[in-house]
Amino acid sequence: MSVQLPPCPYLPAPRAGLDWRGLHIFRDEHRGADFYEACLEYGHSLWQRGLAARAMLCLDRAFAAELSGAEPILRKWPLPYAAVVWFLGYTPPTVFLGNPRVHFQHYADRMNDPRREQRAWRAWACWALTRVARPEFPADPRHAVREHSVEEIAAGLREHGFPGETELWQKVLAASTS
Repeated sequence: MSVQLPPCPYLPAPRAGLDWRGLHIFRDEHRGADFYEACLEYGHSLWQRGLAARAMLCLDRAFAAELSGAEPILRKWPLPYAAVVWFLGYTPPTVFLGNPRVHFQHYADRMNDPRREQRAWRAWACWALTRVARPEFPADPRHAVREHSVEEIAAGLREHGFPGETELWQKVLAASTS
């Protein structure tokens, strides 16, 4: 049974018929602004088709795009912290989402290059958003990792993220708690 989910206001509207080939074309190319936009669009397509867990993984890929922070696409479609919270809040109980808290915890702790620190702090930022937006998700008791505080995550994003990224994340975090 197919589930249709509502459009996410934080992602570009997907073109009809979009599939995995939209990202596959970037496998041997620089994964910059075009890749970032393709990840957002394809993630939105997966989301609207009821594939919430796969859509969330697409946002991971968007966070990993090779961007400087000055690209025009980021003014139109900022890093998808708000989309992560949207997915968390609008995924019906009948749609598979997995456990995003565990996913982001594992992802952050096992990150590798390129831009390991930047990507790890973004994963921790998404982990913190998940803890606030969906506190019922448990941590993985078998994964011994030091969980970072909001202050540590903000400092990590400030050091390794884009100018203004920490403030963007903090704004989404604050909106998630209200």
